[in-house]
Amino acid sequence: MKIPEKILFSKEQIENRIRELVSSIAEDFRDREIVIVGILKGSFIFLADLVRLMYEYNIHPQVDFMILSSYGGSTYPSTMVKIERDLSISVEGKAVLVVDDILDTGRTMQYVKERLRWLEPEIVRTCVLLDKPARRIVDITPDYTGFQIEDEFVVGFGLDYNGFHREKPYIAVIQNPESAD
Repeated sequence: MKIPEKILFSKEQIENRIRELVSSIAEDFRDREIVIVGILKGSFIFLADLVRLMYEYNIHPQVDFMILSSYGGSTYPSTMVKIERDLSISVEGKAVLVVDDILDTGRTMQYVKERLRWLEPEIVRTCVLLDKPARRIVDITPDYTGFQIEDEFVVGFGLDYNGFHREKPYIAVIQNPESAD
Protein backbone atom coordinates (compact mmCIF):
# COMPACT_ATOMS: atom_id res chain seq x y z
CA MET A 1 0.00 0.00 0.00
CA LYS A 2 1.60 3.28 -1.14
CA ILE A 3 0.59 6.39 0.78
CA PRO A 4 1.77 10.00 0.60
CA GLU A 5 4.25 10.73 3.36
CA LYS A 6 6.66 13.36 4.65
CA ILE A 7 9.80 12.18 6.46
CA LEU A 8 9.81 13.56 9.99
CA PHE A 9 12.96 11.84 11.36
CA SER A 10 15.61 10.23 9.15
CA LYS A 11 17.31 6.92 9.84
CA GLU A 12 20.44 8.82 10.92
CA GLN A 13 18.53 11.11 13.30
CA ILE A 14 16.88 8.10 14.92
CA GLU A 15 20.17 6.21 15.26
CA ASN A 16 21.86 9.23 16.88
CA ARG A 17 18.98 9.77 19.30
CA ILE A 18 18.90 6.11 20.30
CA ARG A 19 22.62 6.27 21.10
CA GLU A 20 21.94 9.28 23.38
CA LEU A 21 19.05 7.46 25.07
CA VAL A 22 21.14 4.36 25.75
CA SER A 23 23.85 6.51 27.31
CA SER A 24 21.29 8.01 29.73
CA ILE A 25 19.67 4.66 30.44
CA ALA A 26 23.06 3.05 31.09
CA GLU A 27 23.92 5.74 33.61
CA ASP A 28 20.65 5.22 35.50
CA PHE A 29 20.61 1.40 35.35
CA ARG A 30 24.28 0.64 35.92
CA ASP A 31 24.91 -2.24 38.37
CA ARG A 32 21.26 -3.29 38.44
CA GLU A 33 19.57 -6.45 37.30
CA ILE A 34 17.46 -5.11 34.45
CA VAL A 35 14.47 -6.45 32.56
CA ILE A 36 13.41 -4.64 29.43
CA VAL A 37 9.72 -5.06 28.65
CA GLY A 38 8.83 -4.31 25.05
CA ILE A 39 5.25 -3.46 24.20
CA LEU A 40 4.49 -5.29 20.98
CA LYS A 41 4.12 -4.87 18.17
CA GLY A 42 5.30 -1.31 17.65
CA SER A 43 8.36 -1.32 19.92
CA PHE A 44 10.28 -4.22 18.40
CA ILE A 45 12.58 -2.26 16.06
CA PHE A 46 13.28 0.50 18.60
CA LEU A 47 13.81 -2.06 21.37
CA ALA A 48 16.23 -4.11 19.28
CA ASP A 49 18.38 -1.05 18.59
CA LEU A 50 18.36 -0.06 22.28
CA VAL A 51 19.36 -3.53 23.45
CA ARG A 52 22.17 -3.91 20.89
CA LEU A 53 23.76 -0.66 22.07
CA MET A 54 23.52 -1.61 25.74
CA TYR A 55 26.29 -4.12 25.17
CA GLU A 56 28.68 -1.19 24.63
CA TYR A 57 27.85 -0.01 28.18
CA ASN A 58 28.29 -3.47 29.73
CA ILE A 59 24.56 -3.77 30.39
CA HIS A 60 23.13 -7.23 29.83
CA PRO A 61 19.36 -7.10 30.24
CA GLN A 62 16.77 -9.79 30.16
CA VAL A 63 14.14 -9.01 27.56
CA ASP A 64 10.47 -9.88 27.67
CA PHE A 65 7.39 -8.69 25.83
CA MET A 66 3.79 -7.81 26.45
CA ILE A 67 1.14 -7.53 23.78
CA LEU A 68 -1.60 -5.06 24.60
CA SER A 69 -4.39 -3.83 22.41
CA SER A 70 -6.19 -0.55 22.47
CA TYR A 71 -6.27 0.61 18.86
CA GLY A 72 -7.65 -2.28 16.85
CA GLY A 73 -7.67 -1.22 13.20
CA SER A 74 -8.51 2.41 13.81
CA THR A 75 -6.38 5.53 14.08
CA TYR A 76 -8.37 6.52 17.18
CA PRO A 77 -7.53 4.70 20.43
CA SER A 78 -10.22 3.00 22.45
CA THR A 79 -10.66 3.58 26.17
CA MET A 80 -9.92 -0.06 27.04
CA VAL A 81 -6.55 -1.80 27.29
CA LYS A 82 -6.44 -5.58 27.01
CA ILE A 83 -3.49 -7.92 27.70
CA GLU A 84 -3.09 -10.38 24.85
CA ARG A 85 0.31 -11.65 26.06
CA ASP A 86 1.69 -11.08 29.54
CA LEU A 87 5.24 -11.32 30.85
CA SER A 88 6.89 -14.72 30.96
CA ILE A 89 9.73 -13.88 33.39
CA SER A 90 9.72 -12.54 36.92
CA VAL A 91 10.44 -8.85 37.48
CA GLU A 92 10.32 -9.03 41.26
CA GLY A 93 13.15 -7.01 42.80
CA LYS A 94 14.53 -6.05 39.38
CA ALA A 95 14.85 -2.74 37.56
CA VAL A 96 12.31 -2.65 34.73
CA LEU A 97 12.46 -0.50 31.63
CA VAL A 98 9.21 -0.47 29.67
CA VAL A 99 9.84 0.33 25.99
CA ASP A 100 7.11 1.44 23.59
CA ASP A 101 7.01 3.03 20.19
CA ILE A 102 4.77 5.99 21.03
CA LEU A 103 3.16 7.57 24.07
CA ASP A 104 -0.14 8.95 22.89
CA THR A 105 -3.12 9.08 25.28
CA GLY A 106 -1.07 7.44 28.02
CA ARG A 107 -3.66 4.79 28.80
CA THR A 108 -1.53 1.84 27.69
CA MET A 109 1.59 2.98 29.54
CA GLN A 110 -0.38 3.73 32.70
CA TYR A 111 -1.95 0.28 32.50
CA VAL A 112 1.46 -1.40 32.09
CA LYS A 113 2.97 0.53 35.00
CA GLU A 114 0.03 -0.39 37.26
CA ARG A 115 0.27 -4.03 36.18
CA LEU A 116 4.02 -4.10 36.90
CA ARG A 117 3.62 -2.59 40.39
CA TRP A 118 1.72 -5.72 41.39
CA LEU A 119 4.77 -7.78 40.37
CA GLU A 120 7.03 -5.87 42.84
CA PRO A 121 9.97 -4.69 40.73
CA GLU A 122 12.68 -2.53 42.34
CA ILE A 123 11.88 0.34 39.96
CA VAL A 124 9.92 0.91 36.77
CA ARG A 125 11.04 3.42 34.15
CA THR A 126 9.56 4.13 30.74
CA CYS A 127 11.19 4.78 27.38
CA VAL A 128 9.35 5.78 24.22
CA LEU A 129 10.60 6.54 20.76
CA LEU A 130 7.91 9.19 20.25
CA ASP A 131 5.94 11.29 22.72
CA LYS A 132 2.74 12.96 21.51
CA PRO A 133 1.64 15.08 24.52
CA ALA A 134 -1.15 16.86 22.62
CA ARG A 135 -3.20 13.63 22.75
CA ARG A 136 -2.52 12.87 26.42
CA ILE A 137 -5.56 11.87 28.47
CA VAL A 138 -3.66 10.31 31.39
CA ASP A 139 -1.14 12.33 33.40
CA ILE A 140 2.03 10.41 32.55
CA THR A 141 5.45 11.50 31.31
CA PRO A 142 8.04 9.08 29.93
CA ASP A 143 11.38 8.86 31.71
CA TYR A 144 13.24 8.65 28.39
CA THR A 145 11.95 10.12 25.13
CA GLY A 146 13.38 9.84 21.65
CA PHE A 147 11.42 12.67 20.04
CA GLN A 148 8.40 14.76 20.91
CA ILE A 149 5.96 15.19 18.04
CA GLU A 150 2.84 17.14 17.19
CA ASP A 151 -0.57 15.51 16.81
CA GLU A 152 0.17 13.86 13.47
CA PHE A 153 -0.23 10.29 12.30
CA VAL A 154 3.19 8.68 11.86
CA VAL A 155 4.50 5.41 10.45
CA GLY A 156 7.85 3.69 10.11
CA PHE A 157 10.51 2.35 12.46
CA GLY A 158 7.98 -0.06 13.96
CA LEU A 159 4.96 2.25 13.83
CA ASP A 160 2.22 1.08 11.50
CA TYR A 161 -1.01 1.88 9.80
CA ASN A 162 -3.24 -1.23 9.76
CA GLY A 163 -0.18 -3.47 10.09
CA PHE A 164 1.81 -1.91 7.23
CA HIS A 165 4.79 0.48 7.04
CA ARG A 166 6.65 -0.81 10.14
CA GLU A 167 9.71 -1.68 8.01
CA LYS A 168 10.57 1.87 7.00
CA PRO A 169 13.95 2.93 8.45
CA TYR A 170 12.63 6.43 9.14
CA ILE A 171 9.54 8.00 10.70
CA ALA A 172 7.11 9.70 8.36
CA VAL A 173 3.91 11.68 8.71
CA ILE A 174 1.00 10.53 6.62
CA GLN A 175 -1.98 12.73 5.84
CA ASN A 176 -5.52 11.34 6.07
CA PRO A 177 -4.58 7.69 6.66
CA GLU A 178 -8.20 6.52 6.22
CA SER A 179 -8.16 7.74 2.61
CA ALA A 180 -5.14 5.50 1.90
CA ASP A 181 -7.16 2.26 2.23
